[in-house]
Amino acid sequence: MKTSFNMTRRLVGYGGAALLAISLLGVHAQAQAQSRKDSVILGMILEPTSLDPTMAPAAAIGEVVHYNILEGLTKINVDGSISPLLAESWKMDADGKAYTFKLRKGVKFQDGTTFDSAAVKFSFERAKDPKSTNKAKGAVFNNISHISTPDAHTVVLVLNNPDGNFLFRMGENTAVILHPDSASTAATKPIGTGPYKLDNWAKGSSVTLTKWDGFRDANAIKLKKVTFRFINDSAAQVAALLAGDIDGMPRFQSPQSLKQFQADKRFVVELGSTAGKGIMTINNRKKPFDDVRVRRALSHAIDKKAFIDGVFEGLAKPIGSHMAPTDAGYVELSGTYPFDPEKSKALLKEAGVQTPLNVTLTLPPPPYARKGGEILAAQLAKVGIVAKIENVEWAQWLGGTFKGNFDLTVINHVEPLDYMNYANPQYYWGYDSKAFRDMAAKHSAATTAKERTQLFGDMQRLIAKDAVNVFLFNASNTAVYRKGLKGLWSSSPIFANDMSAVAWQ
Repeated sequence: MKTSFNMTRRLVGYGGAALLAISLLGVHAQAQAQSRKDSVILGMILEPTSLDPTMAPAAAIGEVVHYNILEGLTKINVDGSISPLLAESWKMDADGKAYTFKLRKGVKFQDGTTFDSAAVKFSFERAKDPKSTNKAKGAVFNNISHISTPDAHTVVLVLNNPDGNFLFRMGENTAVILHPDSASTAATKPIGTGPYKLDNWAKGSSVTLTKWDGFRDANAIKLKKVTFRFINDSAAQVAALLAGDIDGMPRFQSPQSLKQFQADKRFVVELGSTAGKGIMTINNRKKPFDDVRVRRALSHAIDKKAFIDGVFEGLAKPIGSHMAPTDAGYVELSGTYPFDPEKSKALLKEAGVQTPLNVTLTLPPPPYARKGGEILAAQLAKVGIVAKIENVEWAQWLGGTFKGNFDLTVINHVEPLDYMNYANPQYYWGYDSKAFRDMAAKHSAATTAKERTQLFGDMQRLIAKDAVNVFLFNASNTAVYRKGLKGLWSSSPIFANDMSAVAWQ
């Protein structure tokens, strides 16, 4: 099975002079960076709150551990296609409800224990457990009705309902395989089957991985050490690249600085696509946001083009529902609520909302949220909504906002195909729609491509009609890295930094 993504890849040219002067210290750091042929330092925007992607929701976890330390049955490639990983092959029954995976032989965990079907069964039963906090529990693992292991190298997964995206789901970081003996400490000491082991996690600063010589294909791994350094300030990202303190930013978020790097022959700039859905999330449980007219008013109040131009220098596409243009079956709905402040005011009045309406706009650290939040607050003010900005750290956002304690927030949902969150009334935005749940159930049970495509479109249209959130942008993936570094992903079908093919040339 191949999941289709309409990936775009464009190499932006080199040449020209650097626009900033480099200090002697910076030159020395660059010389050090260029002399490293067996190690690399990459910048990341957010620090993960855990290193176990099966129990915590932050996408930053996958950026560090997925495909590096922890692996799943399948692998999602940069173009969105699916290939074997811990499973060397698979077979799907005719009804789409049973998958038989043949596991790769001779695979070890990094503690020396053997990878086998028992580890797969344990990992998936752990994900299904009522106490599980796996973010794919509802959409993926609760749909697995039975797991059998006929032998050490065979796993049979029986589903309640067919899932046309199941092989893709098995390649996401929520489906990585852990050993029963080490799963309980995976949050701080993950032990997997991948090519790298955790060397050190300096909280607040960086995570360092070292090559595992016991990996099944160790000779193919060129880098002996990989360091992920956490830099959420866009100006600091630029400075670190120019000074040679880091070798690249796979997800660079300072679009206003791109021309500077495009003009600098020491760097490569690549633009690709993502599965991200940038939204201004609305707490549907809270008054007056439980009134669809108020949510529609919010949508009409926002000028998406101005937001995208101001935050991304135009390097993003407007969206109108919780799907990305890269999703097969995507429906273009970005014009559902055109920018119309007068219509927004009229809807607020119709809903009985007295203005000024005071709300809180909670902003996590990423630049798109902090800078974008200022733009959104200014636009909302023009229709009588006074948004008090509350800047929080990532852990605060996860511990408060993501638990439902907010009015409005701004976040880029980077997980692909995560539309099933709208079928969960307990999810942090609190959308409770029986119509959507029924539609989603029919979509899951559909066995023909035509029926699935129709229902997928219907779900998108319903989310837009109900104005669950203000759907803003699908950002381009922008990677900036030092010339000579090869193998980094140019697009992000999932948030991962697959270091197995990265090397200096």
